[in-house]
Amino acid sequence: MLVFSGIVPHPPILIPSIGKQQIKKLDKTVEALATLEKQLNDSQPDTIIIITPHGQTHEQAFCVNTNAIYEATFKEFGDFETKLIFKPDLDFIMKLKADQETKLPVQLISQSNLDHGAAIPLYYLTRNNKNYRIVPINTSFLSGNKHVAFGQALIDAIFSSDRRYAIIASGDLSHRLSPKAPAGFSPKAKEFDKKLIQLLKKRQTENILNLDQELLDCSAQCGLNSILILLGALSDINYDFEVINYESPFGVGYLVAQFKLK
Repeated sequence: MLVFSGIVPHPPILIPSIGKQQIKKLDKTVEALATLEKQLNDSQPDTIIIITPHGQTHEQAFCVNTNAIYEATFKEFGDFETKLIFKPDLDFIMKLKADQETKLPVQLISQSNLDHGAAIPLYYLTRNNKNYRIVPINTSFLSGNKHVAFGQALIDAIFSSDRRYAIIASGDLSHRLSPKAPAGFSPKAKEFDKKLIQLLKKRQTENILNLDQELLDCSAQCGLNSILILLGALSDINYDFEVINYESPFGVGYLVAQFKLK
């Protein structure tokens, strides 16, 4: 059964050894992640399905990592000491693959290292429980509708299992909220973040799928497809959407939110 779902950002600066003094500007995000972690632990999942827009991404398929052991490190950002170890939920992965063989393109990959879109959320969400099994899934370049359909496939696999699952959509919102933003500034970037959050609160997935392409292009976001997979999984589930925190001190929108399942 599905017992928990949420949205988290993944800026490397959230890792204390990387962010150093700059992490103080993200105090509210850190506090929000601690709140989300407590709520996750209270829901007692066996497995965390982590959806990331980074790592190995296939144009025409959703990649699911089946490695025997996963390592989360931050060497690419200058931290050579931090290392987290996770185990997979291979039974779930194999069932998902078998069920979707002729329906949706699912490509199994085997990589020991988790990309930062998975590693950074897991750093915060597993601090007090190292025993969660995980299922790392990468978004694709397929349509928004295909991402929703893949989310529906996920929930079908979850409902056919006697294990307890959490789904975490990892992704940052607009990367162009200020002149100092990494992708430059766009006056429409703030509009994208505001509109997306409003539509999430109203549970209007169809309107999210139909967001103006120019608005998407101007935002330079990376989280929408992760969120669409999660929305697909929740399409027949009653929930309340709660924004725990949203901020953008570095010109990138960082959203921490929970879909409170009823």
